[in-house]
Amino acid sequence: MNPKPGEVWLADLGLTAKMRPVVIVSRYDSNPPRALVIYVPVTTQNRGSLYEVELPRLPFLIQGSVANVQGLSSTPKARLERKLGELPEETMLDIK
Repeated sequence: MNPKPGEVWLADLGLTAKMRPVVIVSRYDSNPPRALVIYVPVTTQNRGSLYEVELPRLPFLIQGSVANVQGLSSTPKARLERKLGELPEETMLDIK
């Protein structure tokens, strides 16, 4: 499994036993030195912050959501459960 930038995955982040969607932002590497990915969490809690990027309506997300760029973090690839879909290129540019 080699997640690519712009993909949205369901991940076990250890938060109250919940699976959360995350946007992969780490660069693609077919042979990475560590089994980690850098991600931005997706949330339905839109606080109107400059650190939130509103996501377009996506068939794999139930509610309107935002990418919380301030929550940038890393996690082992083993915590990624399944790929949900991909973000449009324009949205990834906003996240960057």
